[in-house]
Amino acid sequence: MRDFWCDRSVFVTGCTGLLGSWLVADLVQRGARVTGLVRDLVPQSRLYMEDWHQRINIVRGCVEDLPALERAINEYEIDTVFHLAAQTIVGVANREPLATFETNIKGTWNVLEACRKVGGVSRIVVASSDKAYGDQEVLPYDETTPLQGEHPYDVSKSCADLICRTYYVSYGLPVCITRCGNFYGGGDLNFNRIVPDTIRSALRDKPVVIRSDGSFIRDYFYAKDGVLAYLHLAEQMDRREIWGEAFNFSNELQITVVEMVRKILGLMDKSHLEPIILNQAKNEIIHQYLSAEKARRLLNWKPQYSLDECLRETIEWYEHFFNLASKPLALLMQK
Repeated sequence: MRDFWCDRSVFVTGCTGLLGSWLVADLVQRGARVTGLVRDLVPQSRLYMEDWHQRINIVRGCVEDLPALERAINEYEIDTVFHLAAQTIVGVANREPLATFETNIKGTWNVLEACRKVGGVSRIVVASSDKAYGDQEVLPYDETTPLQGEHPYDVSKSCADLICRTYYVSYGLPVCITRCGNFYGGGDLNFNRIVPDTIRSALRDKPVVIRSDGSFIRDYFYAKDGVLAYLHLAEQMDRREIWGEAFNFSNELQITVVEMVRKILGLMDKSHLEPIILNQAKNEIIHQYLSAEKARRLLNWKPQYSLDECLRETIEWYEHFFNLASKPLALLMQK
């Protein structure tokens, strides 16, 4: 449904982030009129490195600023909102819980309130997380699993998720919620995450350092598959019966941290680099695993990429990224 997005006015928060930068690029290529909310200038973001910022409207501001959101939605006559902006790092959330709550909880209600007050928005997709479910004994998580985060980041996502539901139930706002696992892919500049950190370490011929004991199981989801899932969900929102619903998107693979590290090292011919395991992780869920049965059944959705294919593409992106970073600035300016 590429024509669906042609000339549609779309607002993306978090557009310098991993998923946001891929989403902006895809929307631009589909002919959408994209407006992005940018808090900080991040020169190494794909949004800037690949010049996507030159093809969209940029609104300077943050999701904590309700008037800025209202102005953007009103002046650019926004039809579709993808709310991706968040403080996404668990360690940062543990150190600065209030700032995380401000961004992730208040930021979400501000986006929804701006849409409610301005009006005219036909669909809103809000990024929650598998962390919203908290630590559960029964796996995999499905959408009926209670939202019971306990640690700061997890709680912020549980709350934001519930706020979306109330804006649908109380005000009829056309909102859907996505719950995905750990996104990875080219463009992730948070090198405390295991995939980019492993690739960077391997490229430097150094062993990667694992904070946990390596046995934590995570639901890894490729950014490009995430973009396709978000777009597909938004396209399906002509069906009012899915408004207010949450959907898990996952390739439904259970992979431990150390298994992911060894797979990446194998693909890079760096299997001799034995990871250093610190076993120091705190306030993290041990086992996470999503069921995507609801998305398959109600949305006719399925992932498009295999794990090895995703990792090879990701490795190639970082090889190019670090190759560019190693060149003198004068040479890069000649492009």
